[in-house]
Amino acid sequence: MPHTVAALYQFVSLPDAAALQAPLQALCESLGIAGTLLLAEEGINGTVAGSAEAIDAFLAELRGPLLGGRLDNLECKLSTAEAPPFRRLKVKLKPEIVTFDGGRTDPTRGAGETVAPEDWNALMARPNLLLVDTRNAFEVALGTFEGAVDPGTRSFSEFRAYADGLDPAEQPEVALFCTGGIRCEKAGAYLKERGFAHVHLLKGGILKYLKTVPEAESRWRGDCFVFDERVALGHGLEERPEHEPEETR
Repeated sequence: MPHTVAALYQFVSLPDAAALQAPLQALCESLGIAGTLLLAEEGINGTVAGSAEAIDAFLAELRGPLLGGRLDNLECKLSTAEAPPFRRLKVKLKPEIVTFDGGRTDPTRGAGETVAPEDWNALMARPNLLLVDTRNAFEVALGTFEGAVDPGTRSFSEFRAYADGLDPAEQPEVALFCTGGIRCEKAGAYLKERGFAHVHLLKGGILKYLKTVPEAESRWRGDCFVFDERVALGHGLEERPEHEPEETR
């Protein structure tokens, strides 16, 4: 039976993040869910897997009583895996839900304009648009959009140095993308703070684009790296077994 995989995140004020760790752990264990969830005062981020029924119940709790309705804007992408994509469950308390600058950048204050996958091709065709892949270099090596700039980062925290080298006067319009949306949302907020007026973000990330846009119309080239045992996904979120998993994962 295929496993349902849920990649989710939301930037939202969670001052009680520490108190939510144990209830989330207990909920996942009761549903037989594996994967990783990160909690911080700036929100929640993670990828988990289980039966379709278990994931439905888990998401209903997240969006409902468990967090008091605070995750009503939860960004979630669903896919499937033939084999269990995770070996265990980890619910961790962190300073940030995606490591960047210690939590100083706040996406809830504005991160840019989200663009639906159906409209992303038209945006990329605009002249003088700077299209930036906010992922790490090893991820970009597996696949990216035509014409995208690879900042060559080894970790997301290095993206700040790349962004600091950009001039809002020379690059008035920037489009950012990442796997599921969380990194480009944080990066977009950082660019907005630095004075970039026109920042665009791919809503739902590469995963939503690959699921939504037909391959014949796609401007994506290659495969999309994912941080689980599947390693990479292609158009339609099909598993790409030709990629070998890292020994450390």
